[in-house]
Amino acid sequence: MVSPAFFPETIGTGHRHGETRFFGERPVSTQGFSLEPSAKPTAESVLASILENPGFGRYFTDHMAHIRWTEADGWHGHQVRPYGPLTLDPAASVLHYAQEIFEGIKAYRHADGSVWTFRPEKNAARFRTSARRLALPELSDEDFLGAIKALVTQDRTWVPTPASEAEESSLYLRPFMIASEAFLGVRPSKEVDFYVIASPVAAYFKGGVKPVSIWLSSNYKRASPGGTGAAKCGGNYAASLLAQKEAAEHGCDQVAFLDAVENTWIEELGGMNLFFVTKDGRLVTPRLTGTILEGVTRDSLLTLAKEEGLTPEERPISIDEWRDGVASGEITEVFACGTAAVITPIGKLVSENGTIEHPEGNQVAARLRKRLLDIQYGRAEDTHGWLTRLA
Repeated sequence: MVSPAFFPETIGTGHRHGETRFFGERPVSTQGFSLEPSAKPTAESVLASILENPGFGRYFTDHMAHIRWTEADGWHGHQVRPYGPLTLDPAASVLHYAQEIFEGIKAYRHADGSVWTFRPEKNAARFRTSARRLALPELSDEDFLGAIKALVTQDRTWVPTPASEAEESSLYLRPFMIASEAFLGVRPSKEVDFYVIASPVAAYFKGGVKPVSIWLSSNYKRASPGGTGAAKCGGNYAASLLAQKEAAEHGCDQVAFLDAVENTWIEELGGMNLFFVTKDGRLVTPRLTGTILEGVTRDSLLTLAKEEGLTPEERPISIDEWRDGVASGEITEVFACGTAAVITPIGKLVSENGTIEHPEGNQVAARLRKRLLDIQYGRAEDTHGWLTRLA
């Protein structure tokens, strides 16, 4: 097993009080989580090999966090236990009625060896929003953040140490909730399980940051008004897979969706939000209407834009505005963003009506990307209080 590095219990003016560690003004508690250590931890040599070339979502840490909910007892059984297969009854509700949600978060190793995460309270809030929409029980900030911290504390040796600023390695955290009651009937499950698993990852796109090609789907829709577009649930991603396959058949990396009512308004990619940069310094993104996921990276960029001399706008954007804006030079850059990929410039949009070639350069995307990553990896001052220490 990899020998755990030394991690101080306090930082700045923080102090330890019982089982809660205070960092700045935000406490993150692991109180109430029991630990069942893995009997077969990953060998040091194997872990070193994994961390050298983790890929994305291929390997998982030795443990996972778990909390159970029942209608009778509420949330209970807080535990960190060995990573391994789940035992589900064939009649489990999640397998038949897709009652489940998830989140995506990263843990970053800073230069001093400490481990931090970025705006986890936003993920916790969105997780509750998703839970409400899927008729699942809501999880408190304390339990959501506590589970993440308990897992990272146990498996902190799995958090990669970037060799340079160009190496965007981190520990990807996947909190998820599933309806586990064994029954066949369309109603909310009375038994639910919450888990957090973790995977060391490298950059999302192989070969570094370069413009990607986007296929504009005309046959498929990701979400519709009154649906689950604003919830982070597996059904939304499953619905995008055939469109993504269609994109690949046209030589494209990702797929973009239009609205389901007028087939006119830009919404988002299969798993990322979209931004448009104009020649007069505006940073425009489609307005949240209930069919677009409220991205944490999206929200952060709207804040950072003002500090970078840009004017953020949230408003409807039509496919005609995208096409005409690029042709006229009014739109100078288009990029996508999300936790996994951070910021990815778009090189062209391909559709049945032709191809929109985007200008080269992407200076604004590159500047915002560096600014965001510098905060996340502790290379720049966190003036917004966005970072929370985990280990």
